[in-house]
Amino acid sequence: MLNPNFSSGPCSKRPAWSIDALKSAPVGRSHRSALGKERIVKAMNDTRKILNIPSDYLVGILPASDTGAFECAMWSLLGPKPVTVLVWESFSEGWATDVNKQLKLNPTIIRADYGKIPDLSKVDWKTDVVFVANGTTSGVRIPDWDWIPADREGLSLCDATSYTFANEVDWSKIDVLTYSWQKCLGGEAAHGMMILSPRAVARLESYTPTWPMPKIFRLKKGDKINKAIFEGDVINTPSMLCVEDYIDALDWAGKFGIDGLVKKSKANLKVVEDWVSKTDWIEFLADDSKVRSNTSVCLSVTHPKVAALDADTKSKFLKSITSDLSKKNIAHDINSYKDAPAGYRFWCGPTVEESDLKVALDELEKVFNEKVKSL
Repeated sequence: MLNPNFSSGPCSKRPAWSIDALKSAPVGRSHRSALGKERIVKAMNDTRKILNIPSDYLVGILPASDTGAFECAMWSLLGPKPVTVLVWESFSEGWATDVNKQLKLNPTIIRADYGKIPDLSKVDWKTDVVFVANGTTSGVRIPDWDWIPADREGLSLCDATSYTFANEVDWSKIDVLTYSWQKCLGGEAAHGMMILSPRAVARLESYTPTWPMPKIFRLKKGDKINKAIFEGDVINTPSMLCVEDYIDALDWAGKFGIDGLVKKSKANLKVVEDWVSKTDWIEFLADDSKVRSNTSVCLSVTHPKVAALDADTKSKFLKSITSDLSKKNIAHDINSYKDAPAGYRFWCGPTVEESDLKVALDELEKVFNEKVKSL
């Protein structure tokens, strides 16, 4: 059966998913009951197993999706050292704004345009460094983990929400990593994951921020980290339906292992690459294949008739095509992000099948070629 879902968040559910996957959810029960806590702990433990997270790292569930988890990390950890923020798309721009205007830490901000990545060799690791592993709205990911030194002085704070489960993580280079259930495995929204290294825990226990800390950001009990949060006693009430859905996604992912999930996502990217190579009116927003995302794949239309349009007319023309594909139930939600250059964006994470992607791209080509005649 054709799956037309290519949204970059919430992302496509796993193949063959149905609502029956939630029938074992302990609805109407407290998340603090023995059964509720057992499901929460299972979700954290299965996460650790599939992502090969070191045993001395902490894994916890936080409120408010990846945004909540990453904000919690910044508000809790930043301050003792100068801060560097790497920006190459809209979400990393948001982190820079919060570090600068909300926390008022006067960070060094290293920027690159959509489709590009900053010169990572210029990062000063005497500072704490805030970055995204994959630019969800720009189709750009970090090329590897070699640019982060093992003997860094500062902490690495990584928003990996559209990176995990589709790419390998070098945990020796990570101090904080966050993501949300709604991304690579197609879970439901509103829950975030936070993974902390021993270095991050040491920072938490040695430093108290000067600003007021909202309850949902409080990771400490007294001067020590509240380990209970990372043992199933979550800060606020999670949806047990969403917990069950995440467990179902993890069960599916466990059949492939991280190597299999990465392979699936790279195979999807290869489908798009093959199509782009034989299609003369489309290019990748990220022209450097070394930093091209294998999850949020962003495309630019280079047809001369489209390129000649003003920005507003171009956007409306491209959106009319995506609307047609959605109405045909061929491809939903493939518009580029609202702040990104006008174009197309296909989610190519591991829950997407190559066959569905091929159908969507073929139909996109047909509709485009027909509509461009009217320009």
